[in-house]
Amino acid sequence: MDTVATADERKGSRAENAADRRERRALIERVAGSALFRRSARLRDFLLYVGLRSVDDDSAEIHEQEIGERVFDRSREYDRSQDNIVRVNATELRRRVDQYFATEGEHEPLTFSIPRGSYKPVFHVRSETEARPLPSVPDSSLAPAAAVSGLAAQPVVGDTAPRVPMRVHAMWAIASVAIAALSVVSFGWWQAGHRPADAAHAGPAVSAFWSRFASTAHPADIVLPDDSLSVAEDVLKRPVMLTDYLDRSYQGVINTSSLSDDRKADLWQILNHNLITLGAFHGAQQISSLPGFAGAFRLTAARFYGADSIKRNNVVLMGGKKANPWVVLMERDMNFILDFDFEHGQAFVQDRHPAPGAPARYAVTNDPIGIRGYSIVAYLPNPSRTGQVVIAEGTDSDGTSAAAEFLTSEEQIQHLKAALHTDRLPYFEALLRTTRLSGTSLNAEIIAVHRVQESAQ
Repeated sequence: MDTVATADERKGSRAENAADRRERRALIERVAGSALFRRSARLRDFLLYVGLRSVDDDSAEIHEQEIGERVFDRSREYDRSQDNIVRVNATELRRRVDQYFATEGEHEPLTFSIPRGSYKPVFHVRSETEARPLPSVPDSSLAPAAAVSGLAAQPVVGDTAPRVPMRVHAMWAIASVAIAALSVVSFGWWQAGHRPADAAHAGPAVSAFWSRFASTAHPADIVLPDDSLSVAEDVLKRPVMLTDYLDRSYQGVINTSSLSDDRKADLWQILNHNLITLGAFHGAQQISSLPGFAGAFRLTAARFYGADSIKRNNVVLMGGKKANPWVVLMERDMNFILDFDFEHGQAFVQDRHPAPGAPARYAVTNDPIGIRGYSIVAYLPNPSRTGQVVIAEGTDSDGTSAAAEFLTSEEQIQHLKAALHTDRLPYFEALLRTTRLSGTSLNAEIIAVHRVQESAQ
């Protein structure tokens, strides 16, 4: 009888373990599908990877290198001391998990946390005193605001984020949704594989330029800007430095700023989105769609990029430093600098060493006929001189798109070669004037070029 009883106990234990795994898996998937993770695909993937792997193999350790490779598309040999993307995102992941169980998941009988120093979820059954009742139906007076804005009721950026009221200023809510909508449309366009009309006509000059840039065994990185950062800088009326962007210390500036509580709340909501404008997406598509370069480029975003990648890889940086702080690393080799006047809300280009009679500053002009702006295209060595960097940036989103289009145009590359008096493009930078007249498409013309000093090569 003892043997039979032991077998039954073991059978029951296996059934309980299977049920326990199903319950834990369901919980992980429920949290990953919550509002706190709905707008952050990378953090959702992070949670699903560590959560489901832990459930499937409770004894397995989950290492940072493994997460970097499987979740953040890092190489197997990437240097964790130089690239802290896993640690930075783990801090945010832990905060969102804790916030879920304090808000949307306050009624969950089973909870989990991810202890610091580990990436493995630890599950905990709530006691009766810890368990909370199911949430009541929300006040109908608040529901329309949440539905229209499409924003979560609580902030989800940074460890020091304040509690956000349900009603946010309509202007910022509409702006966030509008930019996000453009990003969604653009990404769908990208995913659908549409090609720009002139891509099929790329000629030998364009092919010669991009073949040396994207001919390595690994795909070149196209780094899209973080336009939510740009909007935040407009609100704060100050730039965010690259170091502050990497360690997220700029988040503390929001809480110590003189902004009203409502404006701070709006700003947290904006930063919770990884917004990308249509011009940047279109520019990236222009480059990735070049005939003969299928699979040569890998799309990523400034928010998820790492210092070791820009030092090691061939890189295309889309947008200026206001939305893509990685551009700052390249400005030591550049003469034309795209900058921003926060007092007047105006982008401009500075020429560090203007030619005789040339202006030192180029500002955007608006008149009844149209808009005249500027773009910069640059081809430079990467910071470690082991790879190459292309920069396509403009005084507005259209200017960034125009810069990318310039680099994929046979006619424009031929003009550039003529301006530099060479048959093979060296490292260079070029300043373009962009013009959009009423009823016409955007045009770009070269107004100045510089060779990058040979010592930089």
